[in-house]
Amino acid sequence: MGVRFQELAWRQTPIGEISLRRRRDPALDTEVYEVKLDDEYLMSSLFPVAEIELARLGLAELTGDDLNVVVGGLGLGYTARTALADPRVGSLVVVEAIEDVIDWHRQGLLPFAAGLADDRRTRFVRADFFAAAEAEAGFDPDEPGRRFDAVLLDVDHSPRNVLHPDHARCYTPAGLRRLAAHLRDEGVFALWSDDPPDEEFGAALAEVFATWQAHVVSFPNPLTGGESANTVYVARR
Repeated sequence: MGVRFQELAWRQTPIGEISLRRRRDPALDTEVYEVKLDDEYLMSSLFPVAEIELARLGLAELTGDDLNVVVGGLGLGYTARTALADPRVGSLVVVEAIEDVIDWHRQGLLPFAAGLADDRRTRFVRADFFAAAEAEAGFDPDEPGRRFDAVLLDVDHSPRNVLHPDHARCYTPAGLRRLAAHLRDEGVFALWSDDPPDEEFGAALAEVFATWQAHVVSFPNPLTGGESANTVYVARR
């Protein structure tokens, strides 16, 4: 039957106390993995659909092979694992600000993400994604100025509901231009959001990118018995 509740990891970080918890949900008869920041839930293994769709929808816009991809925010690993499942992906740089989150994967604490840390295409970069997006050197410290086919971002709750005030600059036209400079021609920027499609953010995307679309991703919510939805933005240079 297993342990009813266990805190697998905990750390004080510059943005608050982050913890990884595992609990047994008797009603659903399943193990649930959750990440909390202070008292706020960041992600749960009960709701991986939109994180998976972030990678699937973003990469679907691309053609060719040997794609070079950045994932901003590692979390439970669903976006990164889905990217690696695409045989066209030749390299994956995962930018994560908190070393402990990277260690969860290196230590095998998340069985559904098995193989992510060991895949030869994966490289973890311990860095602030938003600072890297603003810097000319970009996301790969070993190859400053490197450009990528896709950047898939899942850190904040939404462009309006950010985890740190400094992140808000990324969602402005100026911030998006700096981020887009790290993409190859016709490269893709995709973003997960917990909010419905945002017209103001859409206007910012339209100002910077050649095309963009907001995909509403619906999924069953076993806690409510109904449906929930997230938004995945996909924009192309």
